[in-house]
Amino acid sequence: MLQEQCLWNMTAPNIDTYRQLSSDTQATICIIGGGYTGLSAAIHLAEKGVKVILLESQTIGSGGSGKSVGLVNAGTWARPDDLNIALGEAAGERLTKALGQAPSLVFDLIKRYDIDAQATQAGNIHMAHNAKGEIDVDIRYEQLSRRGANVEVLTGSKCHEYCGTKSINKALLDHRAGTINPLAYVRGLAKVATDLGVTIYEHSAVEALEKVDGHWYTRTAKARVKSERVIIATNAYTEGEWTEITKTFYLVYYYQIASEPLSGEAADRILPYRTGAWDTRLALSSFRRDDDDRLLLGTVGGTQLKPKSFYQSWANAVQKSYYPDLPAFKWQYEWTGSFGFTQDHIFRVMEPDEGLLTATAYNGRGITTGTMMGKCFADYILTGNRDSIPLPFKSLEEAKISFVGLKSGFTEVGLTLYHAGQCLKIIR
Repeated sequence: MLQEQCLWNMTAPNIDTYRQLSSDTQATICIIGGGYTGLSAAIHLAEKGVKVILLESQTIGSGGSGKSVGLVNAGTWARPDDLNIALGEAAGERLTKALGQAPSLVFDLIKRYDIDAQATQAGNIHMAHNAKGEIDVDIRYEQLSRRGANVEVLTGSKCHEYCGTKSINKALLDHRAGTINPLAYVRGLAKVATDLGVTIYEHSAVEALEKVDGHWYTRTAKARVKSERVIIATNAYTEGEWTEITKTFYLVYYYQIASEPLSGEAADRILPYRTGAWDTRLALSSFRRDDDDRLLLGTVGGTQLKPKSFYQSWANAVQKSYYPDLPAFKWQYEWTGSFGFTQDHIFRVMEPDEGLLTATAYNGRGITTGTMMGKCFADYILTGNRDSIPLPFKSLEEAKISFVGLKSGFTEVGLTLYHAGQCLKIIR
């Protein structure tokens, strides 16, 4: 029976809960947000002996970090040459290099601290679903291989073998990438942080952020944290009226559905090398398997104002498109999350005031980008060197997007029409 429940809540190891902030305290650095960015920053600062307090409005992993697909991907959605056009060649190349190394940062953290993140570093596949998609795969391969990235174009029988379907005849395999259980990873980061001396408070939503006499005061409902610097690491799950960073991106929702554990031919054939995958559709479909051999399908789009059967019909249509000879899957779990989006697919890094840092709009690449940015923020704080940040700072005014609510709404309408077209076989 299909349950509205995030799969990762059922399969990630449990960890201790953290108390609520109830009395005034102080630290060198206060971090707002207990996701990939905040916890990575906390770890890399604590490794150098810096006193860190981290505030989470709900529980660790309750935001996007605990709901993602779990694809550990290199780079952005934008192609490297497009980054150079948008940022300038020097900045574009710098960002491409940094994000190309980000999967290794994730997997190295997992290995170094023995995090039970159910990690598999077998690469991920970008599957060309039509002729236009095949051209895109060729362009990405040329641009990435020219920069020395460990990528490979799969064609013919090898492509069919890796993808598990004859509906895909060309794909790009990125050997740098892999998959994790995202909630297990973020819970593991929290445990590492506390072991290093970081103090984490849950259920401690920020209500105000003030600078007085050169110090920052981060106020919750019950107490304040005094610190020299603050990192805002809330991204798409920013809550409250105390900050304007929500105006620097618009929300895009992401839906996922998981099958019962596969067996027989389906288990032998679909993504047999444990790669993750996504296709080149305008409204992409993502594919992966978990440790229990469930197949996870995902796509951009939310569930608001849609019948409960809408996405199950979409998932069945995707199966018929890619695996027409297999029996219908029995779906077990479904859930949604959201991420910050920008039209150029480039995230934003800001320093709105002295001692205040934030990054937003990871465009669906939060695991690698967030982990990397947490380390970059730590390096910047420790050294004062702006070159620690692989992207030019923008002012808050420069980063703001007009009509974010309308853009989010129009995007959702377009995605709904696209998925309806897939179900009706108008779009293939």
